[in-house]
Amino acid sequence: MCGIAGVVSFGDFHVTPEYVTALREPLAHRGPDGAATWVSDDRRVGLGFRRLAIIDLSETAMQPMANEDGSVRLLMNGEIYNHAELRPELEAAGHRFRTDHADTEVVVHAFEEWGIDCLRRFRGMFALAIWNERERRLWLVRDRVGIKPLYWSVHHGRLVFGSEIKALLADPEQPRAVDEEALYHYLSFLTTPAPSTMFAGVNKLPAASWLRIDSDGSTEERRWWDPFDETSPLTGRSDDEIAALVIDELRTSVAYRKVSDVPVGIFLSGGLDSSTNAALFAQDEERPVQTFSIGYDEDYPSYPNELEWARRVATLVGADYHERILSLDDLLGFLPRMVALMDEPIADPVAVPLFYLSELARENGVVVAQAGEGSDEIFWGYPSWKTSLRLQRANDLPIPGAAKRLGLAGLRLAGRETSRPYEFLRRGSEGLPVFWGGAEAFTETQKRRLLSPRLRAQFAGTTSWDALAPIRRRFEEKAWEPSHLHWMSYVDLNLRLPELLLLRIDKMSMGASLEARVPFLDHKLVELVLSIPSSVKTRDGELKGLLKRAVRGLLPDDVIDRPKQGFRVPVDEWFLGALGERTRTELHAFCRETDLLDHAEVERVLARPKRDAWYLLNLALWWHAHFAS
Repeated sequence: MCGIAGVVSFGDFHVTPEYVTALREPLAHRGPDGAATWVSDDRRVGLGFRRLAIIDLSETAMQPMANEDGSVRLLMNGEIYNHAELRPELEAAGHRFRTDHADTEVVVHAFEEWGIDCLRRFRGMFALAIWNERERRLWLVRDRVGIKPLYWSVHHGRLVFGSEIKALLADPEQPRAVDEEALYHYLSFLTTPAPSTMFAGVNKLPAASWLRIDSDGSTEERRWWDPFDETSPLTGRSDDEIAALVIDELRTSVAYRKVSDVPVGIFLSGGLDSSTNAALFAQDEERPVQTFSIGYDEDYPSYPNELEWARRVATLVGADYHERILSLDDLLGFLPRMVALMDEPIADPVAVPLFYLSELARENGVVVAQAGEGSDEIFWGYPSWKTSLRLQRANDLPIPGAAKRLGLAGLRLAGRETSRPYEFLRRGSEGLPVFWGGAEAFTETQKRRLLSPRLRAQFAGTTSWDALAPIRRRFEEKAWEPSHLHWMSYVDLNLRLPELLLLRIDKMSMGASLEARVPFLDHKLVELVLSIPSSVKTRDGELKGLLKRAVRGLLPDDVIDRPKQGFRVPVDEWFLGALGERTRTELHAFCRETDLLDHAEVERVLARPKRDAWYLLNLALWWHAHFAS
């Protein structure tokens, strides 16, 4: 796991080592174990690297990694878990290795042998930059599920890329402006859908995509994987047979994510997902697994502490257990650093405990940690998803469109135009899916009221369905079973996970120089679960019923069957105190200094400060960090 940055010039710009080093150094937190810069002899290409040493700790494994004649050079952020299986095949084909067991050198020779199709051979998480000297081409690649981020920008005759936006902003000629359409969608999704970012002109490579840049500056972008391209429908199998396939694949996934030359631990909440990770990890381990848990300074109504469950599971698996208690002061003190690490607003307050979890792990000698992201999205784990599925089925009933429009008129007369029921009925009346993702901030009506009059007019013909429509088209083209549940999983695999949840954990864990791994998002497991009929996953209306069947016997029944709580932050209660005061101060200044939001509508949000206010606070803090004079 590392920080990567670089540039390819196709104009008059001459690359210097000093320029590339300036790009890489803002990423020092991602790689405290070393740094390197390479610039081509013709000064057209530069690659910069910050190292977090995890696999093959020797100096020969340093990046940029090159082949024997230097015709291929690689930067990689991430891990290839099956590198040891690919190396003998490449050696048999005549490739010679100089490292002991570096996964990066496997990638270099795999690219030599198979070209860009080598990506399909990798099992892992990665953002890659591959310079092909013979073809004078740069390839930028993001892994299948988007676990690792990669950003790029074209300006002043060059393309600049990096693991974080701050690397691009280190270029003094990088334009800085708010992407107002991205802001529009942020108010819907708590994040900016790829390929946009909140910075105009700065692009985020979508998950499962590569970008090829030729020496003349021309580019081509293509998706190289889709889970439905690899599904084999598991029809005619019993639930027990399917559950056995799931636990076998999950066991393999966890085992792959133990591959490391540095200590590996587990983020443990005591819920089903993290407990499953811990139990599978602990199997066949000679030493106790290291687990890390976060709690709060009291039991809040919106989030009772789960620490008793985390402690119980740690004891069950024989773990060395570590915990940290957070308070409102911890959150307030962390806000400036959170904004700096995020680069753009990612409005999920769970970012705060994720950073402190990562810091706790590093303080206890752990450099890699496994987390539970992705389980709820593939196994139907959210209570809100059950509600969405019920609403979608109700919308499917043969109710005339005129009746739906009449219902909308009634809700407007009742003053409920900004409510969720109004928004869901509006979508249904327009023939759109009810479910737009597992993380929604403001409804379309709320959002329009929040925008300044100028932006309201600018986006009069826009809705955030515009960002989802390409995902929907792919789903309809590829899904073997185009069910409502499969749509819910698919849209979150394409938006909420890569651009919110996985960015959140990447930025926060790397902020503490720790690598986070997500076993539930191994691509083989994702492909398997999307091969399972929706009826099996929703059997008897039990959330995550298939996963519970799969782990029955691995964990005690009370751990498996306890009500889902989720990993949260008690911001609702904290807004009643100092967090609310800080939010009012920041948003009042933001409204005075910008023409982005409607001040009166912001005041209405502040009158009921809960999670909605957190979304706006993140926006204001970001703007003040990057644009305030």
